[in-house]
Amino acid sequence: MSNPETDSTTSPYGRGTLPKRVRSRMVHGVNGLDVHLLEAGYESPGRPLALLLHGFPDLAYGWRHLLPLLADAGYHVVAPDQRGFGRTTGWANQYDTPLAPFGLLNMTRDALSLVSALGYRQTAMLVGHDFGSPVAAYCALARPDVFPSVVLMSAPFPGPPALPFNTAASEASPVQPSTENQQLAAALAALTPPRISYQQYLSTRQANEDLWHPPQGLHAFLRAFFYVKSADWPGNKPHPLQARTALELAQLPTYYVMERGQTMPQTVAPFYPSAAEVGASPWLTEPELAVYTEEYDRTGFQGALQAYRVYADADLNAELRLFSGRTLDVPSLFIGGQRDWATYAAPGALELMTTKATTRMGDIELIEGAGHWIQQEQPARLSALLLAFSQEAGGRQ
Repeated sequence: MSNPETDSTTSPYGRGTLPKRVRSRMVHGVNGLDVHLLEAGYESPGRPLALLLHGFPDLAYGWRHLLPLLADAGYHVVAPDQRGFGRTTGWANQYDTPLAPFGLLNMTRDALSLVSALGYRQTAMLVGHDFGSPVAAYCALARPDVFPSVVLMSAPFPGPPALPFNTAASEASPVQPSTENQQLAAALAALTPPRISYQQYLSTRQANEDLWHPPQGLHAFLRAFFYVKSADWPGNKPHPLQARTALELAQLPTYYVMERGQTMPQTVAPFYPSAAEVGASPWLTEPELAVYTEEYDRTGFQGALQAYRVYADADLNAELRLFSGRTLDVPSLFIGGQRDWATYAAPGALELMTTKATTRMGDIELIEGAGHWIQQEQPARLSALLLAFSQEAGGRQ
């Protein structure tokens, strides 16, 4: 493969698709990383900072439509390529590498270090989408002084893993979550046809190669993947699931609960949109999709996929128990897409977030006309919600 360090400094970013007044640059020495970011509203000093954290398989580029809108409202808006993604370097791009650098607490340190490197003591707005959502949640959980409000998008935050409570007098060992996950995986495999969760599949050694070099080509795979998880695909009609059981999870689309033995490119290939459907999706034009294709063609997906392996790592989950019983006490907001299954993909997480994990959570906002890619599909509606929440939370003070 080509060298990300060399390519990232020689090829201009965005293929001419970045909005005016949005720039691409590198910030060096951020928790061991050289961070690539997109920013807007940087021209005048003293503006409050808005930090936007993307998910999988997104990039800083996914915020391109939102950056100018928040800058017009008076913010210095920064969207980094997170560790493992895009043109940010300083992370190991192999499957057989320690996972600790990709753990949620180190990704939290990445965000904290970036805020400091940019010359800020705190953010006025912190937004995390998809995998960026738990990173943002732990930022606000660990350092509410630096992150005094938080917006979680698409992935509800059920709270940190809990330590076993009041077990000293019991002879039995408490059931470990890893055992529950193994039992669920076995139950999914026993279905007809046999199924596997996308998280388990994306944690496997072969997933990177499957996604990086799919038979239909990388561009066609990404087009189908973005399409099938958007509001444009008519099959997305999400609803709450009753329990975390194989039968309930089997109601999810196949891009969440896959047929066992199928790769993700094989799973989404039947849903490849027609030329007319692509033309009707102004939020991701062919030149814009080409930016994703170019970036992932250069790096592959392994760095991005480490996040899924982190969730199953016993040591990294044990590390999070430092926050056992701790609630998210800053003003917070959850935003999902009305046509996004991610809100319900982890049964019970939404309810846990609103009843136990947070103490100052606002209304649950589900944006009409948005699937999973809210900031690309409906940036104006998202911007209006973010600005209203930020004003209410006192983020501009």
